[in-house]
Amino acid sequence: MRSFPVCCLERGGAEPGGKEEWGLGRGTGGRTNLAGEVIRLAEEVEVQLETQKKLIEEIESHRAKWVRQKDVGKRETGRDKEVGIQPARTPLPPVVGVADQARTELNPTGKPVQSKASDPRPQPDIKIKPEGGITTLATPPEVVIPILVIACDRVTVRRSLDRLIQYRPSSELHPIIISQDCGHAETARVIGSYGDQVTHIRQPDLSDIKVRPEHRKFQGYYKISRHYRWALNQVFNVLSHSAVVIVEDDLEVAPDFFEYFRALYPILRSDSSLWCVSAWNDNGRDALVDPGKADLLYRTDFFPGLGWMLLKETWEELEPKWPLAFWDDWMRQPEQRSGRSCIRPEISRTITFGRKGVSLGQFFDQYLRYIKLNTEFVPFTKQDLSYLLKEKYDERFVREVYAAALVKIEELQQVGTLRGPGPYRVQYSTRDSFKVLARSLGVMDDLKSGVPRTGYRGVVGFLHRGRRVFLTPPEGWTQYDTSWS
Repeated sequence: MRSFPVCCLERGGAEPGGKEEWGLGRGTGGRTNLAGEVIRLAEEVEVQLETQKKLIEEIESHRAKWVRQKDVGKRETGRDKEVGIQPARTPLPPVVGVADQARTELNPTGKPVQSKASDPRPQPDIKIKPEGGITTLATPPEVVIPILVIACDRVTVRRSLDRLIQYRPSSELHPIIISQDCGHAETARVIGSYGDQVTHIRQPDLSDIKVRPEHRKFQGYYKISRHYRWALNQVFNVLSHSAVVIVEDDLEVAPDFFEYFRALYPILRSDSSLWCVSAWNDNGRDALVDPGKADLLYRTDFFPGLGWMLLKETWEELEPKWPLAFWDDWMRQPEQRSGRSCIRPEISRTITFGRKGVSLGQFFDQYLRYIKLNTEFVPFTKQDLSYLLKEKYDERFVREVYAAALVKIEELQQVGTLRGPGPYRVQYSTRDSFKVLARSLGVMDDLKSGVPRTGYRGVVGFLHRGRRVFLTPPEGWTQYDTSWS
C-alpha cells in the first residue's frame, strides 16, 4: 500500500499565509480582493483537510484487511487456470490525496461511500463455484492455514508429527509450527530431527507461576495457559497468520484432517455466529456414531477443543482477558462464547493417545480412549457446506429434532419395543434428569456453564443401538441455565 505524504495531507498543499505563495506585498492595488480570496481559499482548504482526515481514518481502520487481501492476491499460481477458475482479486482502495479529491466517490453527505457488510470481521477472498449445479463457498487456494502443535515433554510427539506430515497436502499452505514449553531436551531433539519440515519455537519463560496455596497442585494448568497465550501471539502477531489450527502433542489426526479444516475455513469466516471449528466429537465413541456418515457435520454450543481452528480476530478479542489457568473451561463461559457456536463432526478427525498429562488421565480411561478416529477421506472441499450457516441450519435442525417420536428411555432400552430406525427423542427437564438420562444412554453427562457436551440449543444427538436419538429439552427452548453446571 502506498504511503501518504504527511506534510501534504496535514497542510493541504502550499502553506497559507506565506507572502510569496499568496502574492502579498506586491503593491496596494487589489489588496482588498486578494485578502478576500485568501480567506475563501483558506476556508476551502479547511473543508478539504477535514474530509482528508476522515478518509485517512477510514483507510487506517481497514489497513489490516487490505494488507491481508493483498498478500493473498499477489500469490498467483496456475492452479485455478488448470480448472478453469479465475482467481478472485480484491483491489486495494485508491490512494486519495488532495489532487484526487474530485475522483473519490461521495454520498450526498459528502462522506465516502462505505460497504454495508453485516459482519465487521474482515472477509476472505471467497469464491463461489458451482459443483454439479450446487453453489458452494470455496476456500481461496492460496489461504495459508498453519498447524500449531502445543508441546512440552512428550517424546511421543513424533506420532503426532508423523501423521501431520503424512497427510499434509502442502507445506506452504499448512506450515507446522511446534511451540515447546518445559525445556525438555529429549523432546526438543525429537522435534529437531524433522529439520525444515517444521518450525520449532520455544516458550522462553520456564519459571513457576505464583498461585494461591490451594492451587499449587494446579501449577501445570497455569503453565499451559501461559504457553497458549505466548504461542498464539507468536502465530498471529509475529508470524502474521490470519487463522490457525491448534493441536496438542498427544493428538493423532485423520487422513482428511487438512481437507476438513480447509473446507470449513470460509464457513467460519462468513458466519459471525461461529467462533471455532473443531475436529472432535465428545460423544464420538464407536457405538455412538454412524460409521456410514463420515461426511456429517453439526453446529455445537459446547467448545470441544482437541484440534480446533481459530481466527486472528477472535484471538484479538480473547487475548486481553486470557485466563491464568483452565483456559478451556474459561472458553466455555457465556462471557467468552457470547452466544456463538462451533462446528464439529459426526466422527472425530483427531484422537488422543496421551494418558499422561496434568489431568492425570481423568477422562482418558473412561471416555477418550474409546473415541473413534475417522479413516475415510471425505472430499469436503467439493461439498456444499452452506447448510451449516445459522440462517439455514437452525430452522431445519429444530424441525427435524422435534418431529422425532417422543419415547421413554425404557422403550429405547428394551429390545423389540420400538420398530424402525428412528429418529427418536428422549426429553429432560432438569439438570438431574439430564444427567440420569445421559448416563443411561452412554453419553457424557457433565455440563459447562449449563451446556452439555456436543449440545446445540440444548439438544444432544447420537446413535443408540443403531438408532438416531436426540436427548432434548422441551420444545420452545430459549437459553442455557448456568446454574446447571
